[in-house]
Amino acid sequence: MTTFNLDEYSVWRRNTASRITASCGEFYFSTSTIAKKNVNIPDGLAKDVPKFCAKYEKQIRAAGGIDLQVLGIGTDGHIGFNEPTSSLASRTRIKTLTPQTRKDNARFFSAAKKAVPHHCSRWASAQFLMRDTIAAGVLAKIRRVPSPEAVEGPITAMNPASVLQLHPKTTVCLDEAAASELKLTEYYRWVF
Repeated sequence: MTTFNLDEYSVWRRNTASRITASCGEFYFSTSTIAKKNVNIPDGLAKDVPKFCAKYEKQIRAAGGIDLQVLGIGTDGHIGFNEPTSSLASRTRIKTLTPQTRKDNARFFSAAKKAVPHHCSRWASAQFLMRDTIAAGVLAKIRRVPSPEAVEGPITAMNPASVLQLHPKTTVCLDEAAASELKLTEYYRWVF
């Protein structure tokens, strides 16, 4: 198995414990059987971010693309730090995080919101449409849920997760609280 993480904070010092690299290492990769050489994470410390992003995309293509992409949807509808107003046709690049995303992610940083990075390197919205299968998950008990707009609303850059509606193999997993916010909840239950 080869993995490609979706995003990484752009941070200016290596000892930032809340980097996504550190989180993945602690919570997943340290207990998995995936060879370290097959784990790819964007370099949040790259000096030339555009050059790094182009290289990262090449690595993904060279590996044959992505067979399964697992995503979370942010409270403002972002996916993989594709923040509201991100072009739905954009490529991998550096992105400035919104105040809402920084506020939501402050819980991962010891010094609260002040320590949350302002930028990240992340895959682009357009790349989500190239995956074979996408699974997106939302747990309403954890945060406010943008799922109604992402699942049933118009496809718009104001809710980047809505681009997943264009993918033929997307599965959205919602808990009861999140599903209750959908307009056609009863219809989906009937279909199921």
